[in-house]
Amino acid sequence: MRLLSLSFSLFTFILLLSLSQSHASSQHTNNWAVLVCSSRYWFNYRHMANALGMYRTVKRLGIPDSNIILMLADDAACNERNSFAGSVYANPGRHLDLYGENIEVDYRGYEVTVENFLRLLTGRLPPSFPRSKRLLTDSSSNIFIYLTGHGGNEFLKFQDNEEVSAHDIADAFHQMYEGGRYNEIFFMVDTCQANSMYSKFYSPGILATGSSVVGENSYSHENDYDIGVAVIDSYTHYVLEYMEKVNKTSRLTMADLFTSYDVPKIGSHPGVRSDLFDRPLGPEHPMNEYGRGRGWTVEGGGEWVGREMEAEKRGRGLREALITDFFGGVVEVDVDGEGESVLQLFEDFECPPVFKEPTPPPIKTYSPPPPAPVSSTSLFDEYPFLRPSLAFVILGALFAFVFSGVISRRS
Repeated sequence: MRLLSLSFSLFTFILLLSLSQSHASSQHTNNWAVLVCSSRYWFNYRHMANALGMYRTVKRLGIPDSNIILMLADDAACNERNSFAGSVYANPGRHLDLYGENIEVDYRGYEVTVENFLRLLTGRLPPSFPRSKRLLTDSSSNIFIYLTGHGGNEFLKFQDNEEVSAHDIADAFHQMYEGGRYNEIFFMVDTCQANSMYSKFYSPGILATGSSVVGENSYSHENDYDIGVAVIDSYTHYVLEYMEKVNKTSRLTMADLFTSYDVPKIGSHPGVRSDLFDRPLGPEHPMNEYGRGRGWTVEGGGEWVGREMEAEKRGRGLREALITDFFGGVVEVDVDGEGESVLQLFEDFECPPVFKEPTPPPIKTYSPPPPAPVSSTSLFDEYPFLRPSLAFVILGALFAFVFSGVISRRS
């Protein structure tokens, strides 16, 4: 009897363990992405390229436009200073136009505001709003949220006119949690002092990463001297470079992504916060610490809030978080540049590749209008009746001259 009871207890334990392991994945049925470039003006070209690079990546991995909300505060592609009108590039080689022909911008220009962003997340939109401007998520949705722009300690600027704070986003996420609007959230931000933006989060199921610690700037990566501005930020560049290795069936984990962070290359100290996230970021690392040797988890390197909880999560048998849990999808989506090599898309070029210089427009010079042609016809050709009249005038004048001379002699 005791043996039977022990067997039943063991069976119950194994069943509960398997249920807990599959809970997060069984609740997950769809992926969404919210991609925000909050900067305007031509000199912030790189922020638009950041967002468009992420847009291309999530589409390539299977999230359709119907599940992507793209917010661009400015349109660098159509700026009059853009030498390559209608295009946006992320490296000086200009191998891939990120703007492309299949882009769908949901919020553009002055529609990109703090209010609209927070209303989008919480679903507090008027009935008149079209479906394309709504985040139609539910409790089975995993959401990737990416923000890029200018910011500081616990704030991100929108349009250089207003700010969204870390508290604002934290409260919006909690409203989403209370309303059953997500299963898990992966939050990524590229701005100065980016890691402060997730410091106030308090809702479960959120994994966050940022480009720089408090008091630190986030830097641009490289310039295109024909475009005349920096074309991408360093942190986003290296994330996109790594993501080119990921495909729809990839088993790479979030830990693999985070351990790819290289502080000397990025120029700032990225951070990760996983204490609110239920699942481990990856299997046990052979070096026992993710990223040791790359500098982002060791003293003086990047931050990792919640690292000490990883072993406990693995001990519960929870499945590790895969990159495709947030970036993947269940449909085939056509994107520009599919099948291109990493070298052509996001590789660092030691020397600018050979490319065809755009043909400059012809220089317009001022030419004075040609002089009016001089007519060869005389006045008498146009008015023949003047010929006899002129003769009489001449004879009359001659007679008057002679007559006046004769009179003067007599007197």
